[in-house]
Amino acid sequence: MNVEAARLARIAADKVTKDPSCDGRWRLVAGAIGPTNRTASISPKVEDPAFRNVTYEELVNAYTEQITGLVNGGCHVLFIETIFDTLNARAAVYAYQEFYRTSGLKKLPLFISGTIIDAAGRTLSGQNTEAFFISMMNAEPFCIGFNCALGAEKMYPFL
Repeated sequence: MNVEAARLARIAADKVTKDPSCDGRWRLVAGAIGPTNRTASISPKVEDPAFRNVTYEELVNAYTEQITGLVNGGCHVLFIETIFDTLNARAAVYAYQEFYRTSGLKKLPLFISGTIIDAAGRTLSGQNTEAFFISMMNAEPFCIGFNCALGAEKMYPFL
């Protein structure tokens, strides 16, 4: 699905970019990696805190499949997005790094977007914005940001 979605988006972006009436701006196709509906850091069973319904390896495999499809379809940029669990984000970063290490392709720019879930400025897995930023730095992303889960006014203190 990602291959075809990226391919169709790339065709449309290239067509608009080449249109003389389009003011010469280049249109980019951004491919989203994630999110999942599973968390690697927190048990979904209150009575069993050690239980996990997904493994790190399963996440890496899912993210690798997404990345492969998006790159093969022609994306210009990759987004690891709507990250509420830093361990999930780390699995996506690992998949990104391994994909490029083994493929020999030139890395596409990487954007990372986390999710703050409360007024204390923490992710679901408990990291504050600075800790999240630090834990993503080895990915050497083009940028790291946060989505507007709390609304713009409540996000302002965490910029």
